[in-house]
Amino acid sequence: MKLFYRQFGNGESVVLLHGLLGVSDNWVTFARQLGASYSVFVPDLRNHGQSPHSDMFNLASLEDDVMELIDTLGLEEVYIIGHSLGGKIGMFFSLNHPDRVKKLVVVDIGLRKSLASMEHLQLIDAMGQVDFSKAKQRSDVDKQLARSISSLKLRQFLLKNVYWRDRNMLDWRFNLKAINENLLSIFDVDTPTGFYPGPVLFIRGGNSNYILDEDVPEIITKFPGATVRTIVNVSHWVHADAPGEFFTLVKEFLDG
Repeated sequence: MKLFYRQFGNGESVVLLHGLLGVSDNWVTFARQLGASYSVFVPDLRNHGQSPHSDMFNLASLEDDVMELIDTLGLEEVYIIGHSLGGKIGMFFSLNHPDRVKKLVVVDIGLRKSLASMEHLQLIDAMGQVDFSKAKQRSDVDKQLARSISSLKLRQFLLKNVYWRDRNMLDWRFNLKAINENLLSIFDVDTPTGFYPGPVLFIRGGNSNYILDEDVPEIITKFPGATVRTIVNVSHWVHADAPGEFFTLVKEFLDG
């Protein structure tokens, strides 16, 4: 599948993968900053943003999409940065194709198998309840979301995915049906065999439970070159809660 992507800057190539329910547009500020030193490619994952929709939505297909993007761009070896689902894709891609990854940054996701988080389920449920026939502008969508999502930051994150389907009707860019039906195949999946020997930086949020202390031994087994860093007092959306500290950690790791 040919993914829509945004490109920033010049230099060695970085592929930046957003998380579940995210979109490339969420990362524009960070990508522009990093673009001062690197060529940064930020795709929309399948069923997200401006990329095509498909009933198939699992880690294998998402990995294949990343490989197709890298090959289409003519890139032999890349840095990969991935948040949440994007981090899971980055880990699996690195384990399966270690020769194509120079360094890996994983943001607030580990290898632990799990069910879909309650937070993601609540967001999907809230989005599914939006009645676009009663929404004449984005603020109307926000008012509907606010009934079940109190966080303005989370609502703004989701509203990035509202677009004009035609002249008179707003809609979600997501393929919400495919995402919802395939959540289990994303979260509850076996880790590939083998290991990735290159440098890896795991960045976790201090207020998040996506990477627990007991998850670290498995991470080190599969990624023996890994370092785990914690940014205190931030949520799963590490890059949004502490953008300056997050950028510094990533930039120093890539440059080192």
